[in-house]
Amino acid sequence: MPPAEPRPIRPANHPLRLLLYLEWSLLAIAFLSELVGPLFPGPRMPRGVSPEPPFSWVSPLDIACIVGFGLMGLRLPTGQMATRIGFVLLEGMLILLATAGDLREMRLFSFLVVVFALRSCLIFALPGRLMTTGIAYGLFLAILTQRLRELADRIPINWRDRPRGLPAWSFAYSSALLLGLTLVFLLLLVDALLTERQSREKLTAANAQLRNYALRVEKLAMAQERSRIAREIHDSLGHSLTALNLQVEGALKLWQSDPQRAHQFLKEAKVLGSTALQDVRQSVATMRADPLQEQSLEAAIALLARNVEQVTGVAPICQIHLDAPLPPDLSTSLYRIVQEAFTNICKYARPSQILLDLQDTAATLHLLIQDDGVGFDPAQNRTGFGLQSMRERAESLGGIFDLQTSPGQGCTITVHIPLERIVP
Repeated sequence: MPPAEPRPIRPANHPLRLLLYLEWSLLAIAFLSELVGPLFPGPRMPRGVSPEPPFSWVSPLDIACIVGFGLMGLRLPTGQMATRIGFVLLEGMLILLATAGDLREMRLFSFLVVVFALRSCLIFALPGRLMTTGIAYGLFLAILTQRLRELADRIPINWRDRPRGLPAWSFAYSSALLLGLTLVFLLLLVDALLTERQSREKLTAANAQLRNYALRVEKLAMAQERSRIAREIHDSLGHSLTALNLQVEGALKLWQSDPQRAHQFLKEAKVLGSTALQDVRQSVATMRADPLQEQSLEAAIALLARNVEQVTGVAPICQIHLDAPLPPDLSTSLYRIVQEAFTNICKYARPSQILLDLQDTAATLHLLIQDDGVGFDPAQNRTGFGLQSMRERAESLGGIFDLQTSPGQGCTITVHIPLERIVP
């Protein structure tokens, strides 16, 4: 299948919000400059040239072009090259129509050219950015020169007369230099921001891929561990059952001739049977791949809560609100975290109230386990393997594990896991 065409850039998925806000600010300044610019007093006009009344030069066409140019920024094409080139040409036509006036329009031209360069940086790669920005700047210089010549034709200026010729020359030189430096700085800034964003996206993708590899390695390690336990069951349990069988056979042979010795064989067989049964239970519990036993996370947590109530006499308050079933790996990790937290509460906390709150949002899963027990000093707890296990489980899913406790103040455990990083 051919690769999907990139989505157009809109305000909702704009890669650099700072540039979007800068664009809107420049468009607002350009629009207001078009309206209120004539209200500010300008230079004294020569004799015989009457000043223009306020708003007499404001053209509905100019306003419409500025508005249309601004609306084009709500959807920037990123697909076919022909579409992008056509989009840029249309922008250029609107800029020319909006600034088709006298020399005063060049201030408006400067704002629109900066916005034009901002959008070009998002539409094209580096060569395209340089080309479009260079063409726009060259067009600015050409139009500025033409406007100065028109001004010289309207108001004759002796360019050798420094008091009269220098202001016009200084204006042209300063405008061209300022806009050129602005465009260069803008290109460098946008290139740095886009490079940093691309590096961050690549790093995020690499982290997600690394997390997937880690999960695969963990599953492989679990499979190897189950194989090792199976071998141990075969060796240890096979030996115990063989010895048990020999004891039973000896008891059967001596049951009539030597009942006392047969009874001793049966006692030893009973001990071997109890040992073998204990080995089986431990091995099966360790080897079990799904601690939830194919039940839902809510049901498994409810069973843990009943066990806590039987041990402590305190029924945990469980508030679970999940919009959709969680992936198996995430459910197992959450179950282990809750199981370890409840085990610690039963052993050490001596609480009068236990609260568990589990809920998900569109992007994050929140888990809270709180008790009002005796608490402890985390700095003094250097053998907390259970706490370390809970922290590692949360961090392996890209989440955050937080523990808040102190002597006599109970204990609060919070876990925040981003759901968009979880691979079903």
